[in-house]
This record gives sequence, structure tokens and C-alpha cells, in this order.
Amino acid sequence: MNKDNIAVGLDIGTTKIVVMIGKKNEYGKLEILGVGKSKSLGVHRGVVNNITQTIQSIQQAILEAESDSGYKINDVVVGIAGQHIRSIQHSDYISRPNSEEVINDVDIDALIGQVHKLAMLPGEEIIHVLPQEFKVDGQGEIKEPIGMYGGRLESSFHVVVGQAASIRNLGRCVKSAGLELSGLTLEPLASADAVLSQEEKEAGVALIDIGGGTTDLAIFKDGIIRHTAVIPFGGNVITEDIKEGCSIIEKQAELLKVRFGSAWPGENKDNEIVSIPGLRGREPKEISLKNLSKIIHARVVEIIEQVYAEIKLYGHEDPKRKLIAGIVLTGGGSQLQHIKQLVEYITGMDTRIGYPNEHLAGNSDEELSSPLYATAVGLVMNSIRNNTKSATPLVEMKKEEPVFETKEAIEDEADKQEQEEQKQREETTESKIKKSFFDKYIEKIKEFLDNAE
Repeated sequence: MNKDNIAVGLDIGTTKIVVMIGKKNEYGKLEILGVGKSKSLGVHRGVVNNITQTIQSIQQAILEAESDSGYKINDVVVGIAGQHIRSIQHSDYISRPNSEEVINDVDIDALIGQVHKLAMLPGEEIIHVLPQEFKVDGQGEIKEPIGMYGGRLESSFHVVVGQAASIRNLGRCVKSAGLELSGLTLEPLASADAVLSQEEKEAGVALIDIGGGTTDLAIFKDGIIRHTAVIPFGGNVITEDIKEGCSIIEKQAELLKVRFGSAWPGENKDNEIVSIPGLRGREPKEISLKNLSKIIHARVVEIIEQVYAEIKLYGHEDPKRKLIAGIVLTGGGSQLQHIKQLVEYITGMDTRIGYPNEHLAGNSDEELSSPLYATAVGLVMNSIRNNTKSATPLVEMKKEEPVFETKEAIEDEADKQEQEEQKQREETTESKIKKSFFDKYIEKIKEFLDNAE
């Protein structure tokens, strides 16, 4: 069991925090060992605005995941989103000192490192530098330049940028919850890993992840990420509109949206009515489902139109950039009734709902294949790729202290303890050797977080 690469993803959302522990099974599928979920307090539109509450919510989800799985969590890959995220296109090149040698990883790293030095707006920091297509000595459309000869190596990049303060606050919450940060991933990229097939990415597809506080967009074409955007509206603004429009409390508005809400007003008849209990002895309130749908419809149209504007900005109307696979909807907001039909109506593009079940092992809990968990599944997949040993079994911690009655029993126990300590020392040495490969990357993140405090 110790050889297993146990991976942990932490999705800090606006409405919920999800901790997911998983590993790859013998068929290469993702086996989920445990899940912890807590109500997200202290996060607004994907950005931490109350450190103490966020730490408490993370700790609650961690405890639940640990008791569910029987593993102790050490480090996590965290998803980042929020209205401060933006992306830019950038091209850069390096001149190689010796064109007689083949291009290798060092050259690619040097080129990416150069992009990391880009001057950003005050308070901004680069989160991801994603190479798109390479050129070697002017020859374009090269996806993999390693092994080729050439003097000038250039590439176009998709650069994802975010507010440094928001990133540091997120890191601080993770550290204060007693965890190490092993990686940071843009949430739409994690969701894309979980719900999109390689064929869709090749054909051209727009992934729309409708969360509680934000709606994230990731566009792929020819298997390469082309555009990302975060729209600062999600399911919460729909709930807020219902609350205002029907004069009810937030809890009731959320229940109404989930149980009876529809994005298409024509589906409800005029005489369909729901009765809501009144507050503290007041009369029950009757709400027409047609009116409810009209409120939801107006806000969903606004969100989809903003997303469609980003798809047009990418250049979807250009025949060469056409997204043949259309749109994939995921996240909690994609479970709203008739949202698929509305998106098809507004954009004129083929649409499907994205479930993360393609990568999950066959015996997984049905609930985990909900679009709600797409980001968390993607983060666990990301952690597995990083080769991190993020969790260790809790079995040792559950052993009860024995009651000793004889001198021999005490001596036996002392011998056992010594053997255990020796074994632990050996395991620590072994883990240190394994860890050295990844040290450079993790040290960089730790240094970044230490500087943040």
C-alpha cells in the first residue's frame, strides 16, 4: 500500500470546499478513496475575503476526507479561480549557442523562464505559462520541438495572470490549515482534464464551468489551450435574484432554484405554484414557477452572453478557429434544468453536460460523477501527474496503548518499539531519496509562500 501514489486535490469554491483523495488503479482509472465537503465561508467570487473562516472550512473538509479514507493528508494541489484571473497571448524566442546540438528540455525551460520575467501590472503575478506552437528557424506549426536541430527557438504562449495578494492569501489558508501546497492549478484547466476527451480538444471545444461565485471558461483547439477567462458571476447571483424577486430568505431561494428552477420560462404553466412556509408564524407565500423561471432565465442569459463574448474574442467565427465540438457545460450551475437548450439557443453551438465519470474507476460512488465534482477530480489527476505522495495511512494512529503486566512484556514491547523506529528511519530515508526529484519545484512554492507572510 505504501507504494501507492496517493494524490489529494483541494477545490476552494465560493459555495463549497471539497477535499478529494485518490489514486490510480491497475487500469489507469482514478479510484477515489475519500471525499470531504464543507460549506465555504470566507470566499467571495472565488477570492478569499476572510482568512479565519476559510481555514476553518478547509480543516472541516480535511477531517471529513481523512475519516472517510483512513489516510492522513500531508499536501494538496489547490485550484485557483476568481475575478482577478486574466490571460494574455505572448510570443518569445531564444537564440541557441550551438545549433549543431538537438533541442532539449533545457532549451524549452529557458524559453518558458524568459516568459516568466515578463513585466506585469503592479500586484500581478504569472500563474501558468502554457506553450502553444513552436517555431524552429522560422519553420512553424511544430508541437514538439525536442530532438530537432535549430538555432532560433520561438513559441507563442498562453499566459495566465492573477493578483499576487489573492494567491498568497490562498497559500496562507492552506498552510494555516496544517497542509503543504504541492501545486497550484487554474480551476478551468482542472475541470477540462476531468470532463473533456482528447478528440474534443483536437476538434475545438469551449468548456464552461458554472460555479457558485464565478463562471470559468477554457477554450481548446488542436489539442492546445487557446483562451481562458473568469466571469465574476455564478449560481449565487441567480439565488440572490430569486431572493430579491420573491422576497424570501436565501436558504429558501437556493432550494427553489435547485428543486423547481428552470432556465426556460416556456416550460412552466401559469397555474403551477409552490407554497413557501412563512417566517415565524406568518402566512405561507405562494410563488409562481413561471415567474421563478423568468428570474432565472434573465440572469442565465446574461452569464451565457458574457461567456459567448469571450468565445467570439478568441475568434470562433474564423473558419480556422471554429470550435467543432461546441460547448461542454460543467460545475454545479450546469445542473439547472433546460440550461443546455438555452446555451444552444443563444450560441448556436452543440452543447453537452460534462460529467467527470470517464476517468473514474467503475466502482466509484455515483455522486462523484456529478458535474459538481469536476474540478476536484481534475485536481486529483493533476496531483497524480506531479507524482506526489500526498497522504499516508492512518492505521498506526488508531492502535490502542497496551496494558503491561510483566517485566517480559515490557521488554518485548521495548524491542518492538525499537524495530518500529528503525523501520521508520529507513522509510524516511527512502522517501527523502524519492522526494529529491521534486524538491526544486516544491522549494520554489515554499519560498514563495514564506515570502508571502
